[in-house]
Amino acid sequence: MEASPLYPDYLPFNLPVGNDITIAGVRSGTGPPLLLLHGFPQTHLIWHRVAPPLLDSFTLIIPDLRGYGSSSKPAATNPDHHSLYSKSTMAGDMIALMQELNYQKFYICGHDRGARVAHKLCIDYPEKVIKCILLDICPTKSMFLAARHPFAQLYWHWFFLAQAAPFPEDVIAASPAAFARKTLVAQESYDEVAYKAYAAQFEDRATVHAMCEDYRAAAKEDMEEQIADEEAGRKIQCPLRVLWGKEAVVEKLFDARAEWRKVCVEGALDEEGSFAVEGGHFIPEERPGDVLRCILDFFR
Repeated sequence: MEASPLYPDYLPFNLPVGNDITIAGVRSGTGPPLLLLHGFPQTHLIWHRVAPPLLDSFTLIIPDLRGYGSSSKPAATNPDHHSLYSKSTMAGDMIALMQELNYQKFYICGHDRGARVAHKLCIDYPEKVIKCILLDICPTKSMFLAARHPFAQLYWHWFFLAQAAPFPEDVIAASPAAFARKTLVAQESYDEVAYKAYAAQFEDRATVHAMCEDYRAAAKEDMEEQIADEEAGRKIQCPLRVLWGKEAVVEKLFDARAEWRKVCVEGALDEEGSFAVEGGHFIPEERPGDVLRCILDFFR
């Protein structure tokens, strides 16, 4: 993997995490390790405005999730099972990556799909996560159970991408640029280099299939895992802070603090420090200053 001009002088990596999967990304900085996880339909480039001021305070590890960017994109082998892209599997990738880099404990900040991976990291590997920040999500189970109008209209892609293969893959292949424009809202917020990289993913069949599998797993394996975690009493134990966009779905349809309180042990959620920021869903690029201030304040 070659370094992007958005990350000058960062060290690219492409490391094995098991089962013939490699995770690509960049790293730089000095201090305790901070893992930054992107969402759909983006790549590690989403952090390019947040990262530079953090380099003197943290060692930044900024990967592409499996299925995205330059990381491996395994194809599904069973149309009824999507565990290759379950959040528990993707969380396992991150644990293996951090072990490859010799980090035993670390901070996490995740957006969108990356925040869902971060949620599962907190549940499955509580001894690894020092503190966690999640950007513009509520728990997957909570959001699916709210799947009625207007949620279904606003989060239409959850249900479209989760349809059985190859229907959504074929539809996207017919007009990848249009699909990029539809999903990458707030286009005035993106750096041109970053937008081109995001949009190019819709032109790659393997990436599109991986994205669909990510959402198919959300509707099946991730839901099953969250129900099992709830029944077993497994909750987030580390200190957690949540930010969400005032113009996005979480603010409009959910009580974010209440939803996260349900899945945290008592006192883990920093309720006073969790709040809605100006702007929409793509917070790292729309409101990088808010993310930066939150990281520097909470991860101290």
